Amino acid sequence: MAAGNDGANKPENDDPFGYLYEDGQAAGAQPPGGGGYGYPGPAAAQPGVPRTSYNQVRTVGERQYGGHGGQQHAQPYVPPQQQAPYGQPQAQYAAPETYGGPPTRQGPPPQHHHGGGSGRGPNTRGILIGAVAVVAVVVVGITAAVITNSGNDDKDNQAGTGGTTATAPVKPSEEPSTEPSADETPAELPKQDAATLKLGGSAGLATDVKGAEGSNGTYVAGFNQVGSSVTWKAKMPTEGSYALTVRYAIPAVDANATLTVNGKPNSSPLGLKNFIHSSDPNLEKNWQTTWAPVELQKGENEIKISCETGNQCDVLLDWLEVGPPKKR
Repeated sequence: MAAGNDGANKPENDDPFGYLYEDGQAAGAQPPGGGGYGYPGPAAAQPGVPRTSYNQVRTVGERQYGGHGGQQHAQPYVPPQQQAPYGQPQAQYAAPETYGGPPTRQGPPPQHHHGGGSGRGPNTRGILIGAVAVVAVVVVGITAAVITNSGNDDKDNQAGTGGTTATAPVKPSEEPSTEPSADETPAELPKQDAATLKLGGSAGLATDVKGAEGSNGTYVAGFNQVGSSVTWKAKMPTEGSYALTVRYAIPAVDANATLTVNGKPNSSPLGLKNFIHSSDPNLEKNWQTTWAPVELQKGENEIKISCETGNQCDVLLDWLEVGPPKKR
């Protein structure tokens, strides 16, 4: 043990707080008056009297400040609302030397906490960038909402009462017009197989030569004599200028015939020339077409092709067709 009084003769009697208990008071224990660990008294160990080799014990709630023999001061209670600001030493946690005597130890310097990292100020750049980003997002959201509401307003303006789309008032039906419409589909112009026409003179039907486009390959032959003819009753939707197209075959030699429309012969004969410039007299290889301008009236028209005096009529006739006018 340390130098000084070795204490009581028994451990249970070596109690520095003996004066607080009834048996210690009966043994003469007194509160400490100064110096040492326990109470002043005889050097010999006495029951209930603490040894003097330890630091001085103090009554609960009391403390001695300053040097040895100084005055005793009770530590004042500091309410929470009167405590020092954050970072400053608290009164109830100050060293004992701060009360009543010269300070022997100073508290740690106040700690100042700053944002933005060690030794640097707040990260104002990061805060500024974050604020700008938030503002941009808010602006984009407001713009999108305005556009959406504008679109909804347009739809609402187009809607009628009850949420249905407004419709234009129904106009009373008009009487159908008897006049032809300007954008009407043109009427189909007539086309006829020569074999179905009215034949005259020596003209007759044949199927020997291949290549005819008439029904079952039928065509008109025997047209090479004066007085032979074919007559077609063609019904036209409107009057006007047209082109009469004839498909024929010749033995690689030019031919011609007389064309009569509604009893009036054309000023020039119908040319049945060798337009394909064939040198082969085989009729099967010489099927070709020609055309002539005609003036037709609305309704039925009589078109006649005949072999008259002065014509070269060695020809086979396949079909006749009326179409739009052509330019030579």
